[in-house]
Amino acid sequence: MRKNNAINQEEEENEINLTPMLDVVFIMLIFFIVTASFIKESGIDVNRPDAPTSERVEDANILVAISPNDEIYMDRRLIDPRAVRANIERMHAENPKGSVVIQADKKSTNEMLVIVMDAARQAGVFNVSIAANNE
Repeated sequence: MRKNNAINQEEEENEINLTPMLDVVFIMLIFFIVTASFIKESGIDVNRPDAPTSERVEDANILVAISPNDEIYMDRRLIDPRAVRANIERMHAENPKGSVVIQADKKSTNEMLVIVMDAARQAGVFNVSIAANNE
């Protein structure tokens, strides 16, 4: 009986403890969930015009999309043109170093583009870019 008891104790000592590994996995899961919530999206797919001289902007945290029927989207929400300035001010207050990138569809009007650009400037953001496809 003692020999059998000694073998059971030895097997229990040789087992791998999985608790620390599970802790690491859960921490990584939380990290990826929190990181994914900070990714900003404009809300719609836009068919951007081509521009051979386009440059990549790294610190753009305020994305404004203009659809082909001149609807304005910010953070996956349809925005009234009169509320664009207030939304840009709110987002700029969250990250004062960020810039505004306007993703205007090829079929949207210049009038709506100018309205959004003016709203950004009135909100105090002078670093405004227009997104384009690089050829």
